[in-house]
Amino acid sequence: MSTILNVIWLVFGGLWLALGYFLAGIVCCLLIITIPFGLASFRIGAYALWPFGRTIVDRSPRGAGLFTTIGNVIWVLVAGIWIAIGHVLTAIPMFVSIIGIPLGIANLKLIPVSLMPLGKVIVASNAVLPTYRHA
Repeated sequence: MSTILNVIWLVFGGLWLALGYFLAGIVCCLLIITIPFGLASFRIGAYALWPFGRTIVDRSPRGAGLFTTIGNVIWVLVAGIWIAIGHVLTAIPMFVSIIGIPLGIANLKLIPVSLMPLGKVIVASNAVLPTYRHA
């Protein structure tokens, strides 16, 4: 079922969304100092290309480091809020049709990672994640 939804997603906007993230990643990598943002854009773009059957989790279960937090705050102020608004605006027309409801939900699932992309990793939805004990 996730393959069918991914193909429909790809045709009705996922490809263009992913290309936008990939373009942003290339620009960020060219500017050298923003390479972490570029890598995050590539990660989001890969998820935006084929979102069904995968999920986004925090890289570290103990929380983000100081540089990750500072980078995420900068990202939210510069680009994250605008990208999140774009996801909301493109999700609304997807919800209009019955077949577009899962696509709208997938678009809304991209909002948290588009707001704070650093410190995230994409895994299969059925992946067994390690459990960590806090000392």
